[in-house]
Amino acid sequence: MADTDHARELAARLDTLELRLAEVEAKAAEAEARARDAEARAGGPLGLVDAVLTAVLPAEARGHLRTARKEQLLAVRSLVDAWIERVDRKAGEPRRRRETIPLDDA
Repeated sequence: MADTDHARELAARLDTLELRLAEVEAKAAEAEARARDAEARAGGPLGLVDAVLTAVLPAEARGHLRTARKEQLLAVRSLVDAWIERVDRKAGEPRRRRETIPLDDA
């Protein structure tokens, strides 16, 4: 009889856990849907970041972060420009051949 009571108790606990899991999964799905909607309204992931920063940070801090992001993009642009110039220079140069210089054993 004790085994039967124990089995019922375990079954009841399992049912409770399954209900709680379903609730958590539903809440997670709702949160993901809200995040997707917010991202779509904000204009993609960067727009969503801007929306969050606008809600959380003061205007002066947002300005500094925006300037820093722009500087990082300008740095990447200058690297790409340098690589393009390097490729263009090498394309116009004839390939250098190795020269063998004999060495005397003396």
